[in-house]
Amino acid sequence: MTEPIPPATRLEKIGYGIGDLASSFFINFFNIYLLYFFVELGGVGPAAMGLMLLLTKFFDAVTDPVMGAIGDRTRSRWGRYRPYLLWGAVPFGLSGAAIFAAPEMSGSGMLVWAYVTYTLTMIAFTATNVPYSALMGVVSPNADTRSSFAAYRMVFSALAVVAVAVIATTLVRELGAGDERRGIMLTMFLIAGAGTLSLLIAFAASKERIPPAPTNGRVRDDIKLLVRTPAWIAVAIAAVLTPVALASRAGSALFWFRYVAGDDGGPIFLFLDRIGLFYTAFALGQLVGVIFAAVMARRFDKAHLLILAGSIEVAAITIFHFMPLDAIWPQTVAQVFVGIGLGMMMMLAYSMFTDIAEYLEWKTGRQMTGLAVSGAVFAIKTGVAFGAALPGMLFALTGFEAGVVQTEEAKAGIDLAFAIVPAAIIVPAGAVMFFYRLDRQTIARLESELAERRKQSVSPPFPSAPETL
Repeated sequence: MTEPIPPATRLEKIGYGIGDLASSFFINFFNIYLLYFFVELGGVGPAAMGLMLLLTKFFDAVTDPVMGAIGDRTRSRWGRYRPYLLWGAVPFGLSGAAIFAAPEMSGSGMLVWAYVTYTLTMIAFTATNVPYSALMGVVSPNADTRSSFAAYRMVFSALAVVAVAVIATTLVRELGAGDERRGIMLTMFLIAGAGTLSLLIAFAASKERIPPAPTNGRVRDDIKLLVRTPAWIAVAIAAVLTPVALASRAGSALFWFRYVAGDDGGPIFLFLDRIGLFYTAFALGQLVGVIFAAVMARRFDKAHLLILAGSIEVAAITIFHFMPLDAIWPQTVAQVFVGIGLGMMMMLAYSMFTDIAEYLEWKTGRQMTGLAVSGAVFAIKTGVAFGAALPGMLFALTGFEAGVVQTEEAKAGIDLAFAIVPAAIIVPAGAVMFFYRLDRQTIARLESELAERRKQSVSPPFPSAPETL
């Protein structure tokens, strides 16, 4: 018989949640400044930059599932997934900082720099974020507890949005002292350091409570099983489409405020300019959405809540789009509801992936938490890449030229990337939830049966070295 599993503490949940600051800092800063840095300040063509973001995803299609499979088969004194937070923290920070440390060079040189540094950053992102996400699947055998971990994670994700919107955008202005390029670089250095520290905190705070299986099956068989599971396919599609909408809107926001709304960059509320206010409203809404979803997930099916979240987000983006350009405060309120919808969707999707991993263990006896959750990481990175690439593609098609007064056609392209395309993409993200059949009753039943199985088996302690694939 196994010993009783110690319950997760609030301090552990906070420590785990802090780990999400690493990826959230990077993603949100990239959403705002990556395209702007290389196109507006670096002289790279918008279509070329968009193509770079897309091509690097082919590499992720290999590295993400491989990292998930490696994590599932790792045996160490720290567990299966925690070691990678320790080993990958410093490379993660250094690679991210390198992206915006580009020296003065031509547009083609900047493009090469973007390819190399962004690819290295995505490798480091995979090596830390896939295990970090998989860790949530083994911190507890209880779905509600895992949902609580997901909620803490998404709270810190929302706080990262606030930090980037309020502090980072201000630091860019102040540290740059008139030199935007220098301000972006120095701010990214600080963000990279904070991200490294957050991963180390998550490593120190977290515990793995679900013991590993004595052996794992072949990776190829695990992948075949995963891609034939309707629930996993549905959540993966939603996890791709949601970041597409978010990243397209975020990546085009600076352009929309400057070239469509005619914003001069001056403070609107305290020290916040319009873009700072825009992201602060979004972050506050995301925080509300995470808390609301965490509470409601204890009473209602997650698939139904995700459909509601998508409806809120689509409605809010649409209302924002039809407001007058100078309706600052009504736009801010609408943006709060965009954040509420997104916060709900992301919190629910992450917890649903861990539920699916447990369902697959119950159904087949295979433990593939890392592989199942690697789909979430790949989906989000792919969605962010497509979303970040969309503005560049649309700008190129509609005649955008940096630093000049835009034509009506170019403004229409910015509008497409900022509002119309994001709202349209969220619709199928909610629709696929009709194929997700893991309701609360099903999860409770399989949890009970898995608990009985685990009581009757004792897994060996973690050996000192990882197994080979």
